[in-house]
Amino acid sequence: MWIGVPKEIKVHEYRVGLTPESVRRLIGLGHQAIVEKNAGAGIGAGDAAYLAAGATIAATAEDVFAHADLIVKVKEPLAPERARLRPGQALFTYLHLAPDAAQAGDLLASGAIAIAYESVTAAQGGLPLLTPMSEVAGRMSIQVAAHHLEKPHGGRGILISGATGMPPARVLILGAGVVGSNAAAVAIGMGAEVTVLNATPKPLEQLSAKLGSRLHTGLSSAAAIEEQLPTADAVIGAALVPGALAPKLITRRMLARMQPGTVLVDVSIDQGGCFETSHPTTHADPVYVVDGIVHYCVANMPGAVPRTSTYALNQATLPFVEELAQYGIVEALRLNAHLRNGLTVCRGRLTRPEVALALGLPWSDASDALDHAQPGQT
Repeated sequence: MWIGVPKEIKVHEYRVGLTPESVRRLIGLGHQAIVEKNAGAGIGAGDAAYLAAGATIAATAEDVFAHADLIVKVKEPLAPERARLRPGQALFTYLHLAPDAAQAGDLLASGAIAIAYESVTAAQGGLPLLTPMSEVAGRMSIQVAAHHLEKPHGGRGILISGATGMPPARVLILGAGVVGSNAAAVAIGMGAEVTVLNATPKPLEQLSAKLGSRLHTGLSSAAAIEEQLPTADAVIGAALVPGALAPKLITRRMLARMQPGTVLVDVSIDQGGCFETSHPTTHADPVYVVDGIVHYCVANMPGAVPRTSTYALNQATLPFVEELAQYGIVEALRLNAHLRNGLTVCRGRLTRPEVALALGLPWSDASDALDHAQPGQT
């Protein structure tokens, strides 16, 4: 199978779908790889490294899409990339379709198969392809909050660790999943006073056992969140409903309860954001202010640390890429229910009900959609 790796074109996105080491592994298994020129430059992997691994270097993204049976990316395809997809081709990447009607429409019209990293599951539970980037984003969220709490960056002028005779910053984290637990660990490590609210108690119990008595926890509700907001210096939005729109946990009305210069970091922005006033930003222009409250809503936070992120992600994605290449796209999806859970668009059909609900579109069962595969297609 021909596997294609285009250069990411999202603003300040430096990650790459496959490392040279991953390409070498796939070629060793009998497949072929075509990598766009300079695709790995952001992680320090030049074209020579991909050539040494056995890849073909393409001058343009058009060449990659024209040759490849399977496109492996990191971020969702932007409009120019979606226009290059064709029937029978497959795309394996983060999609986050629930808040993105334009992307959904283009993918449906392309006739391609689109498999979302964020919906692939594991036998032991969890979302194994979302976890590595959630870890990175959770950890980054605290250093981002600390940076923007500084007065020159719009914050309240508070040192997150405090100082002799001065209390540390108070960090409120909404959600105790992978993002929230990693954010809590880093915030406590930096000396902050940390409260985590979550909808169910078990993750809070696990987090408390791990982080100890310095962590404050509570069950999440509108009332509980409102009670915390007046004293919070930074709020990390880490709520997740897999594949669906993130719940809106802080409304615009609630901003009035917060102190000017408080920092909101919305790590859920890929799924629409968990603050009512959130909208996606980029690393080039990461923050904006609403009612005196600083909002950081960068939709590709891990892209700022691309080497760490790419290698962490490839450890998780490569086994699934190998399956797709070994068995063919359709057969691999039929054989592996966990991979099939990532199937989101299949030749003009939506196959994730929560995405369909968010977009007001019909959906088909993934197995039924695969059964309509045309002979000779991947």
